[in-house]
Amino acid sequence: MKMTGAQAVIECLKQESVQVVFGYPGGTVLTLYDELYKHKFPHILTGHEQAAIHGADGYARASGRTGVCFATSGPGVCNMVTGIATANMDSIPLVIISGQVATSLIGRDSFQEADISGITTPVTKHNYLVKHAAELPRVLKEAFYIASTGRPGPVLVDVAKDIFDTVFEYEYPEVVHLRGYSGTYTGQAYDIDKAAAALEQSVCPVLLTGGGVILSGMAEPLREIVEKTRIPVVTTLMGKGAVADTYDAHLGMVGMHGSYAANMAVTNCDLLIAVGARFDDRVTCDVENFAPNAQIVHFDIDKVEINKIVRADISINGDLRWSLPLFSRKVSQSAVDFTARQADWRITVLDMKQSHPFATRRMAHAVSPQVLFEEVSRRTDEDAFIVTDVGQHQMWTAQFFPVQRPRHFISSGGLGTMGFGLPAAMGAKVACPDKQIILFTGDGSIMMNCQEFATLHKYRIDVKVIVVHNNVLGMVNQWQRMFYDGHYSQSVIRDNPDLPTLTKAMGVPGFSVREPAELPAALDTLFAVSGPALLDVFIPEDENVYPMVPGGKRLDEMVLGGVDA
Repeated sequence: MKMTGAQAVIECLKQESVQVVFGYPGGTVLTLYDELYKHKFPHILTGHEQAAIHGADGYARASGRTGVCFATSGPGVCNMVTGIATANMDSIPLVIISGQVATSLIGRDSFQEADISGITTPVTKHNYLVKHAAELPRVLKEAFYIASTGRPGPVLVDVAKDIFDTVFEYEYPEVVHLRGYSGTYTGQAYDIDKAAAALEQSVCPVLLTGGGVILSGMAEPLREIVEKTRIPVVTTLMGKGAVADTYDAHLGMVGMHGSYAANMAVTNCDLLIAVGARFDDRVTCDVENFAPNAQIVHFDIDKVEINKIVRADISINGDLRWSLPLFSRKVSQSAVDFTARQADWRITVLDMKQSHPFATRRMAHAVSPQVLFEEVSRRTDEDAFIVTDVGQHQMWTAQFFPVQRPRHFISSGGLGTMGFGLPAAMGAKVACPDKQIILFTGDGSIMMNCQEFATLHKYRIDVKVIVVHNNVLGMVNQWQRMFYDGHYSQSVIRDNPDLPTLTKAMGVPGFSVREPAELPAALDTLFAVSGPALLDVFIPEDENVYPMVPGGKRLDEMVLGGVDA
């Protein structure tokens, strides 16, 4: 069948069961957008290209499907680079289809030309520059396969403008043949036997859940292991939701802003089983003294991550879709009474959890972050999706908001990208239109992609936005307060526009609240709105996130509300 390159792209998207594209048109992709128009293919036009890539990212995180976005060459796709890096750090499957200048103009510093393949090589799982139309179906088939298999990640397909107009004989391949890449990784079963034996012998074990559990869809076998052993659980930011927060021995997040119980449990455990976590510096802090008494078991699909930061005593390199069900079966078949064996340890960690809970100040005339999250939680069900931007509010959300299901907590982990939240929440709602989507953001983060309130209004995308407003760049300001003698250099933002007025101008109703007594009614009003809405909640600007492990310190050297642990 003969068709143009642009027609082939749309046909490939249909073959891959793509349901929606996020993007922004421009000169080099006009032929592609013309085909999009002719096919009435679903498309979300964002106000900025960075929002398009974050929207596709949020869509992928919420749905488990590969997110897709379009952008034109040069400045268009360059605006997406931050979002591509965000997805790459968090292993999110995306396919970015960008337009390049015509093949005859490549390398001549042509109008809006940028070497986007070169620019994105460090922040993509793979990328392509397509200069021959006949290669386009194969390349797109490979792109979707690479993005979604193995350790997922973003794949960029840069297509020269003339290829969209070129007519060729179209045939979409049924299978992918990639030399040196299979997309499936199976390790050695005897390593799992070793891990099961180590768990049987342990009296003070801890299970560390990472984002890989959620990305692989393997929360269920992990929960079976927890149910059988009643093992204490800690989580990374990306692993939140893999095990329900309501599990009694769920100790919370570990690391720089982790709970007292989680950090102390990791410090004192004799066995740490890390599943789909990469031991980044926010988790380990002083890596030389991380889990100093523990035998470490590391499950990970990416061989590069094994022994990269923390040396594992037992490593299981392979897809969690292979290793976790097998590990679960081994554990379920064990004759060991895990509950009895670990009884004293469970008492210890549960006592730490009870005696040192997460907490913020309760104030008579100011809204406490803890109270805010508790009140919002009362108005949502366990099927709600919680999205965050980056900063203090992100840590408070991870600390205080209970999440029961995988994929229901969406946040920029590895790159820590401010401006991620609003478009990612939009993408999550497009992916899951029947679910409640709540964004917690800060008055710094929200300004970075605030134009997307207009996108919410245009498409009637029902996202409830709660701004934790303290008139400062919260985490930066906290560090300056604690470590830079209170020199608040460029971190005070009291002159932001009035956010409810700003969102109303873009068609989204907004409200604000300053007094704790007004908070319940304000939240009721927010959730009663049909469609997107904003609630701007003012909190004190000097509120800190605790616990906090200062740079270079061990996990057990936390600062607890200003008191050293």
